[in-house]
Amino acid sequence: MTDFLIVPQWQGSPSARAMLLTDGAAAIAGDLPRSSTTTLDVPLEAGESLGSGVHRLSSLLRVRAALQDAWTDGAVVIGGDCSVTVAALAATDTSDVAVLWCDAHPDLHSPDSSPSGAFSGMALRAVLGEGAPQLALSPGVRRDRVVAVGVRAVDGEEEGELARLTTIGPQDLGRADAVLEAVRSTGASRVWVHIDVDVIDPAEFAGVSEAAPFGVSATELAAAIRRLREEIPLAGATIAGFAPRTPAAAVDDLGAVLRLIGALA
Repeated sequence: MTDFLIVPQWQGSPSARAMLLTDGAAAIAGDLPRSSTTTLDVPLEAGESLGSGVHRLSSLLRVRAALQDAWTDGAVVIGGDCSVTVAALAATDTSDVAVLWCDAHPDLHSPDSSPSGAFSGMALRAVLGEGAPQLALSPGVRRDRVVAVGVRAVDGEEEGELARLTTIGPQDLGRADAVLEAVRSTGASRVWVHIDVDVIDPAEFAGVSEAAPFGVSATELAAAIRRLREEIPLAGATIAGFAPRTPAAAVDDLGAVLRLIGALA
């Protein structure tokens, strides 16, 4: 049975409504099996940057330590903001792991380039082993083992970094083998699947902090992940970024979330 770790971290988000991420995590947790679900305590306070250029760094480090203590191989992490993936990967042997990064935003900023100072926007750069040394993976995942899916909201400072990665656009996801072929070509024997739910088209999914048009279909993404898992074992996974405005709005989106969880678990 798959283990689920609920990590309602909001401190990595740039959104003024970041606290809604805790509501999203709680909504998802309510539909998961209690016997295999663990909820981590996240600091209530924002935290301090500690001169790092990363806002709320002190709280992010506390969550990272708690997640590493609770980690079990192959677990599915439910955020919270999407930077929880970095903390979970820090607890994983990534020497044989590819990363499938499904996100409307590439999250490739560094502390020097980030307009917000929020770590969520630096998360994939940290997975590559770059950026804030307190949070970056060491060693990082190689660029030729990262596949970005559905990215379409890119800042100018991120374009050069994104061009160095393998990318799959929303229009290409309809071919179910596209993801499998891209991950297979990395040569990795396991895969980490990161899903920020803003990768889904906003016409289909509303509960995100910063919607970007022309996203992927949740059905097609779930199908691609199932096909991927038929051949490549899962090292772990993340579903993050769920920020419903109200409990009623959360219900409207939970079907898509649970479809993705079913594909992963």
